[in-house]
This record gives sequence, structure tokens and C-alpha cells, in this order.
Amino acid sequence: MAERSLVFPADEFRHRVARLQEEMAGQGLDALLLTTAADIFYVTGFLTRFWESPARPWFLIVPATGDPVAVIPSIGAALMARTWIGAIRTWDAPHPGDDGVSLLVDTLCSLLPDQARIGVPMGLETQLRMPLADYERVAAGIAPRRFVDGTGAVQRVREVKSAAEVEAIRTSCAIAGRAFARVPEIAGPGRPLDRVFRDFQAMLLQEGADWVSYLAGGAGPDGYGDVISPASSDPLQGGDVLMLDTGAVRNGYFCDFDRNYTVGPASDAVKRTHAALWEATEDTLAALRPGMLARDAHRLLSEALVRRGAEPGGGRLGHGLGITLTEWPSFTPLDHTPLREGMVLTLEPGALVAPGRMLVHEETIVLRAHGPELLSPRAPLDMPELS
Repeated sequence: MAERSLVFPADEFRHRVARLQEEMAGQGLDALLLTTAADIFYVTGFLTRFWESPARPWFLIVPATGDPVAVIPSIGAALMARTWIGAIRTWDAPHPGDDGVSLLVDTLCSLLPDQARIGVPMGLETQLRMPLADYERVAAGIAPRRFVDGTGAVQRVREVKSAAEVEAIRTSCAIAGRAFARVPEIAGPGRPLDRVFRDFQAMLLQEGADWVSYLAGGAGPDGYGDVISPASSDPLQGGDVLMLDTGAVRNGYFCDFDRNYTVGPASDAVKRTHAALWEATEDTLAALRPGMLARDAHRLLSEALVRRGAEPGGGRLGHGLGITLTEWPSFTPLDHTPLREGMVLTLEPGALVAPGRMLVHEETIVLRAHGPELLSPRAPLDMPELS
């Protein structure tokens, strides 16, 4: 058993498993069955881009006591052996007739009593990364053991970051911050937006990102219409606002924040809206505390924008962040998730500049006992001008 799992020492992962097992005990779970890249990486340190191939399922069992057991395709055995996981069971995959089903059934039955309750994440912001038909075959094969919803046990643990996780996210944010500072090297009047996007991704890699899992943004006169569209080949023009929003990854951990730039001088409307977003973020940084609810962050940001004469944009105004680009909670009026010390979150207020035109302003924070600590380098009050 390795004492380091590619990214962190083994004790970091042992501590995570202990926290999961504590939550499992409180919810009456005898085990967790994890199938996604994020959950398996969280417990093991198994870090690979091979998840981009959907051809094979992967399984990790976290029992109520003792160490996890990996049930994985044989192609992953060597890499899993470099983690702290000692129990690794494999099959040759893909196997059209039995792609790990019988091995997973045998493993669960050998580890767990007949009446075991096995938690599987089933709620919001979860997915099952195996064929549904095979999941049903496994459920039938392990009876009278049964699958139940294990969302709470996983989310309550993952949402509070360890010191090592916070530093990993801080590193990713610093990489993106250096790339954002270099945007004037690649963007200006006449430069096609899609080329800016490609050059910015290259710049993130140059600054130390392992990969750029997410890059979105927009550009247009006095703002942009949305923040998720692919970049067009349209050239930047005077009066445009350029926004870049990145989820670059370093050692398995994401950053997530954006920056806005004006092409030539900004209009008065853009200046007012950008100032309102910046100041609303300042107000929320000063007021947000553990013990509040996710909806309180939405309220703080929205009320601060309205006080400054800005019209808040729709949708959520921030979210959790970590080993996936977005995690729970969501800053909406409907999310009652308690905010806890150690959560890494984004503050992402948006406001309308004019009909069909908006600005979005995003920072990454970790919530401390005394309030937020910025992990992203703070955006300037005055929007940088590209010339």
C-alpha cells in the first residue's frame, strides 16, 4: 500500500474515509458504492484523464469500517496500485456480457451482511456512471442487501475542504490569475474571439495548469448575451466587453472565476454596472459568515446590487467548487444548505447593462470562521482596457 496517492499523502485520504464512515454511521449505511471520477478520486487519489472514455464502468466500495475496495477494469490496476488503496479487484473490460457485474456482486456480498444498506449518490448534482441495466442486475444479485440514497453522506463530507484541498484550489486560482493578467498579450481590437479563447487556454497551460476543463465567456458591445456559448470567429471591436471564465485544473482541483475587459474605453453604463458588481461582492465578502444559508448569499448579493441601482441577473449567483467545476450548494433563493467553515465557494453576481446585455463578476473564496478569504486574486475595481 502506497503512502502517497499521486496528489496527497495517504493520511489525507484516510481522514476523508473516516469522515465518510462517520456520516455513514449517522445515516445507518453499511457501505457506499461510488462510480464517478470525482468521488473515486476524492477517496483514492486516482487521477487520470481516462475518464473521458465512457467504455468502462469503475467502482469503489467504502465499507462502514476498514479500508475501501476498488473493483475496476484491469487497465487501471497499475495506476490504482500507486494510490493508498490496497484491495484492488479487476476484470478485463470492456466485457459485453458481464462488464464487472458479477465481480461487483461477489465483492459486495463477501463484504456485507445480508441486510446491508448500501448508499449510492442519487440526489441533485450526482450521476450513476454505469449502465442502468447493469445497476439493476447488481441490485438483484446482492439481494436482500439493497441500495439506498447515499447523497447526504458524500456531499456533507466533500463540501468542507481540508487544508490540503484549499491550498490545491489556491494554486489553481493563482495559475488562472497569472493567465488573466496576460490577456492584453492575446486580445485587442480585430482579434477573433475564437483565437482569443484558444490562446488563453494555451496561456493557462503555460502558467501551470494540467488541463483546461472549462473555458467560456463572451464579447459584445456593452456586455454579452450569455456566458456559455462557444466562441465565434467575430473580431473584437471598440466598445466591446470581453469576458473569460475558466475552470482550469491543477492536481485534480479546479479554479473558477472570470475577468472582464473593455476593448477601448468603456461606456458609462458598463462602468456603472461593473462598479456595482465589484462593490456588491465587497459587501458580501464583509458580511458572509458560517451559519448562514446558501440563500443568504444570494440575498446579500442581490440586495447590494439593487442598492446601487443595478438589476440583478437571473439564475444562481455562486456555487461550491472543488474536484468538480461546480459543486453544491447553489446560491439561489431556494437553497437552504447551511454554509460551514471550510467550504470553498464562488461569488458570481451578474447584472444587466441593457436589454440582452449583461456583465458577470466571479471570485473564489474559502469560508473561514471570521468570514470569506479570497483564493482568486481580486479583480480590479476599474475594468482593464484592451487596446
